[in-house]
Amino acid sequence: MSRRTPALIAAAVLLPLALTACSSSESPDAKGRPEAAEKSDGFPYTVTNCGVTTTYKAPPKRVVTMNQHVTEIMLELGLTKSLVGTAYLDDKVLPKYAKDYASVPVIAKEYPSYEQVLAANPDFVYGGYASAFAAGDGRGREALKKAGIETRLNTESCAEADTPMETLYEEIREVGRTFGVTDRAEAWIKQAKADNEATAKKLADLKPLPVFVYDSGDKTAFTAGGKGIGNELIKRAGGTNIFADLDKSFGDASWENVVARKPEAIVIYDYGSTTVEQKKKRLLTDPALADVPAIKNKRFAVMPLSDVVLGVRVPAAVEKLAAQLHPAATTP
Repeated sequence: MSRRTPALIAAAVLLPLALTACSSSESPDAKGRPEAAEKSDGFPYTVTNCGVTTTYKAPPKRVVTMNQHVTEIMLELGLTKSLVGTAYLDDKVLPKYAKDYASVPVIAKEYPSYEQVLAANPDFVYGGYASAFAAGDGRGREALKKAGIETRLNTESCAEADTPMETLYEEIREVGRTFGVTDRAEAWIKQAKADNEATAKKLADLKPLPVFVYDSGDKTAFTAGGKGIGNELIKRAGGTNIFADLDKSFGDASWENVVARKPEAIVIYDYGSTTVEQKKKRLLTDPALADVPAIKNKRFAVMPLSDVVLGVRVPAAVEKLAAQLHPAATTP
């Protein structure tokens, strides 16, 4: 099952509304959820996300997150108390989030059913991949809307722009705006830009290294394509993605093309039940790959999946990958 299938329509429109901290009186609605006051500072706020336009009269109060990177966005922005449920970890949350994450009910190991979502009584659901809102599983955005639940999809699943880092900044900005924490979002963006600039300076004079991403796959290689933050991360870390011509964030490539494009390093995405060592073994013992420079030199880098999707880990992940691809340039 691909959890990273992009949606077909991309839109991310912010209305230029000033935002201050939100405060409102509340009374319970018919379902027992807090009902925000008609007006709140900085609201109403209207945003178009992946083709769905929503107007918020006040910040959402009861949130379910599906997929780790959007959960970590909420935690980074100090919105733990808004979370009434979470689901689908790819790997471990960062230590800085561990205590807050432990306070949030895990409503499903992977994706929850529609009934499990409703049982958490949310007024907002935030999904990381398009599959989080799979209509066939009953969790479509339209179905949730009919149940009185607003939704947001991480924009990597629908973005068409060629500036993934700007897409990340806009994701953080829009989430901050939706929850009335613009100052926190802008502070994070400012620091992220500074971190990215610092890494860029270290790598300014280096020749990019041809890189092949191995996510998974046997008959074909499931890899990072030319769209999405994964490709951007490779570029900013001093690499060139050999499958940058694949017009999607993730996709399948033939092993013949892996051989023909001669990667000098292989980045393994670490997640799920297949270990990094098992993935390395599969690559190192395949006779067809024996002449690939990265295989000959056993030159591997390892990145957790949650580092290479559109979330708050990305600036640090750029530096982490750069340190593995160009250790001499990045060592203090």
